[in-house]
Amino acid sequence: MAVITRYVVVRNGVELDKVFDVKKEAEAYDKMLDAAENLAGFIKSSELDVVIEDATVDAIAIHLAKNGPEVVKILKGIKPIMSPSETVPEKSSPTTETKAAKTGKAKRQSK
Repeated sequence: MAVITRYVVVRNGVELDKVFDVKKEAEAYDKMLDAAENLAGFIKSSELDVVIEDATVDAIAIHLAKNGPEVVKILKGIKPIMSPSETVPEKSSPTTETKAAKTGKAKRQSK
């Protein structure tokens, strides 16, 4: 028989759906939720002239907390590095394709 240790984050007496195999990951998740809770409270207590639903504020706060290092860079004025999925693929023009074919730099597809 195998014994498996699992870590569950409990917030306000309620177990969350996520289960972790590594304690460090569970603690990082709990820390992120703490940050999101603080961000949501900060946004809700601000004197904005905009009405935003609580669910929207919570979703924004969780997104900001999950991406904390990038948010800090943005606040410091450092341009964030875009991930490959966020970059826009370049459209190739017929002249570019023709030039590549003529110079022999056209990419070959591997089988």
